[in-house]
Formats: sequence, C-alpha cells, structure tokens
Amino acid sequence: MSKHSHFKGNAETPDSGGAQETGGAQETKTVQGGAGEEREKQPGNGEKAQEGNVPETPGPKNEALGEELTGQEQKIADLEAKLAELNDQYLRKAADFENFRKRMIREKQEITDFANQNLILDLLPVIDDFERAIKSAESSGFQSARDFSSFYEGIVMIEKRLSTDLENKWGLKRFDSEGEHFDPNRHEAIQMEKAAGIAEALVKEDFLKGYLLKEKVIRFAKVKVLMPEGENPASPAEA
Repeated sequence: MSKHSHFKGNAETPDSGGAQETGGAQETKTVQGGAGEEREKQPGNGEKAQEGNVPETPGPKNEALGEELTGQEQKIADLEAKLAELNDQYLRKAADFENFRKRMIREKQEITDFANQNLILDLLPVIDDFERAIKSAESSGFQSARDFSSFYEGIVMIEKRLSTDLENKWGLKRFDSEGEHFDPNRHEAIQMEKAAGIAEALVKEDFLKGYLLKEKVIRFAKVKVLMPEGENPASPAEA
C-alpha cells in the first residue's frame, strides 16, 4: 500500500506539473491573442491606404479657384468679342476711307477739267458778237467807207466788252508800257536803241502788251527800249 501510494504520489506530481505547463501555455496564447486583438483594433497600413483613396470633399479654396477660373474664361470671351467688333470697325473704316480717297481723286479731276467753265461761258457771248460782225461784213461787202466804219466800231466794242468782262470778273488786266521806265519784272526787251537826253532806259514801243492777273504779272510786255548813250544795249535784257 505504501509503495503504491508513493508511486501514485509521484505520478500525480508530473501530472500537476504538466497541468501547470499547459495552463501556462494557454495563458501565453491568451496573451498573444490579446496582442493580436489589440493589433486588429489599431489601424494598419492597409487601412491608411484605403483612407487615402477616398476623394476629398472640395473646400473653400478649391471653390475660389474654380470661380476665378470661370471669371478668367469670361474675360477671355469678352475680349475676343471686343476684338472681333474692333476688327469689323477697322474694316469698315478702311473701306470708307478708300471710297473717300477715290471720290476726292474724281472730284479733283472734275475741278481740273471744268475749272475754266465759267470763263468760257463769259467768252461765248463775245464769240457770238465776232460771228455777227463777220457775217455783217460778208453781206455788206464794204461797199462804202460807212460800212467799213460800222464794222470797225463793232470790232472795237467787242474788244472793249471782252477786256472789261475779264478785268471785272476775273481780275485780268492789261497794262500799257509805252513811255514807262524799263522794268525787267514787267518788260521783255525785244529791240534796243541808243537815245540822247535820257538818263535811264525807257520803253519806246509795245510790241505785245503785258497782262496782270490779280496784280501778278502773268505775261511780260514785249517792248522796244531806248537806252542812254554810253549804256550797254544788252544790259536791260540781262537785267
């Protein structure tokens, strides 16, 4: 009995030790399991990656950028519309200017072509008078001195009327040079001869009368000049 009791007691001792070891192992597993549960509760890298894929909700800053971009696009559209309008105005102005230029050229040419129209109209009655005088002379044949005298008087009247009209309406004035001092600004010496008793060159005769247009010499009088003795005959012409 005592031996079996002793053996039994020894057998129980390992059993209890095994039980304790087993229980320790279980406790270790439990601790490991608790650590695992704690790791499961803590967010891992996978969870962070998933959270990174979630789109962010646009904030006030993004909204402000969107509004600014929209405003810039509207400004660009307005500027493009304004540019198109200005380009259209430019083309219209260019076309108007070209038409104006052509019209001015045409009007200038018309003015040049018809500048003397009024003068010609004033000369037509004089031409009519000349025609009547010529017809009258042809029909009468100057059978008497009276007929010639009438013809002469008619020609003188026509010439006087013409000169008066040109002077009063157009400022054309004929000037006489005979007896005046030679003036190279008004006279052109055609002939010259020496004469005694004179101190300066004088106009002796008008070959062709000179004319003024509103006090400006438009044709020099062609004259014969008397030169003082000892004066170089060529000097008036050279002057």
